Amino acid sequence: MSALFILIGISLIIAMGFLVAFLLSVKNGQFDDDYTPSVRILFEDNDLPKKENKSKNK
Repeated sequence: MSALFILIGISLIIAMGFLVAFLLSVKNGQFDDDYTPSVRILFEDNDLPKKENKSKNK
């Protein structure tokens, strides 16, 4: 019976660790862009718009 309490305690500690890791990743902006990865697979590298250098156009 005491092994059950030890396992429950260890699982709660691990769950709290995952919760802290998740909250830190949300705070650091890990999950901000949720649209681009789903659309990126539809484009090939040559289909993406290229950034123009304005100094070359002058």
